[in-house]
Amino acid sequence: MVASKKTPAKASAPKAKKEKVVLAYSGGLDTSVDIRWLQDNYNVDVVAVAINVGQPPSSDDIVARALRNGAIRAEFFDAKGEFVTDYIWPALKGNAMYQNVYPLSTAVARPLITKKLVEIAKEEGATYIAHGCTAKGNDQVRFDVGITSQNPDLKIIAPMREWITTREEEIEYAKKNGIEIIVKKSSPYSRDENLWGNSCECGVLEDPWAEPPAGVWAYTVDPEKAPAKPTYIEIGFEKGVPVSLDGKKMGGVELITALNDIAGKNGVGRIDHIEDRLVGIKSRETYECPAAITLITAHKELEALTLPKDTIEFKRIVEQRFSQLIYDGLWFGGLCESLIKFIDSTQEYVTGTVKVKLYRGTATVVGRTSPYSLYDTGLSTYAKGDSFNHKSAEGFIYCWGLPGMTLNKAHAEPVKKKACCKKAAPKKK
Repeated sequence: MVASKKTPAKASAPKAKKEKVVLAYSGGLDTSVDIRWLQDNYNVDVVAVAINVGQPPSSDDIVARALRNGAIRAEFFDAKGEFVTDYIWPALKGNAMYQNVYPLSTAVARPLITKKLVEIAKEEGATYIAHGCTAKGNDQVRFDVGITSQNPDLKIIAPMREWITTREEEIEYAKKNGIEIIVKKSSPYSRDENLWGNSCECGVLEDPWAEPPAGVWAYTVDPEKAPAKPTYIEIGFEKGVPVSLDGKKMGGVELITALNDIAGKNGVGRIDHIEDRLVGIKSRETYECPAAITLITAHKELEALTLPKDTIEFKRIVEQRFSQLIYDGLWFGGLCESLIKFIDSTQEYVTGTVKVKLYRGTATVVGRTSPYSLYDTGLSTYAKGDSFNHKSAEGFIYCWGLPGMTLNKAHAEPVKKKACCKKAAPKKK
């Protein structure tokens, strides 16, 4: 009897490897449901990445929740130190204030977040980066441009631009698909929070005539309810960077955190203005930036003490362009990098101590000192010890006014010549 031969089983074809997407993940409703939405609509593996730039902590372990909701990997990176050193301090040295009002607290955090997302996408071999920005906001531009400026080969997915939905519909989607979410008490406001400040919009704030209600302000005391007595603080700077508070040496994160608390308790840092968004919309925005407002105010005054007039005047022009670049999401590019280098070069002697009076919503510089001060008491005083050469003033004024005198003479003399040269009409006989 001939033994029968078994037919060899056909080898099953290997499963096609899914592409990966790195998701900018906060643990909130939008990014929680985005994990499943990305899987359903793009058939991708999701890597959820949360970047800590000083926002309030979540009430649970968002990394564990991201994994339970289907992410193949989830990470939480504490980037507060890098945020301060590489982004906040350059912004401070440049006195960065969009439209001379807003210290760019949200905008200046975006380059760091995109940098981390791009780094992780490279590690993971990801094809896509996804974020939860909407189609009306500035952040979509900052994320998209920031990402592609660092790696043009990465593709962007923005679920909130594709999936136009409501909060209620998102909650229903989560229930239907078994997505674990933490639904906080419904708030009419949209917030973004980090070390350098906090933004609040939507709700009643969409009416530019309406005064912001008390619920808008979460980090500052109502100036009318602030302490009756002012608080005085002393901020030490080295080469434009704050290094001490009331004589105590502090790292950047510690110093900003302390100042947010102290200035916030004195009602400092509230901002309410009409802002021109990058996408062409005028928007009513409110911000709370206690530390940022206090530090920028102090830094400007120390520059006034230590920088020559022409440097200050030209730097103010640079600051405007620098602020616009940050707001517009153009941190990664030739001009922004060049302006940062110029600004750094101006800070060599911006060292000293500034005394600030915090009182019911105001931060006022009341004293400043520096080993590199250009203030010379002998030149400025009207009292004993005056070293100014008073005899030089007349000659200086003559030279200073000479262009005006010359101009007046040049314009006046042709009129005289014309009058002299005009022939008199012959007399009639």
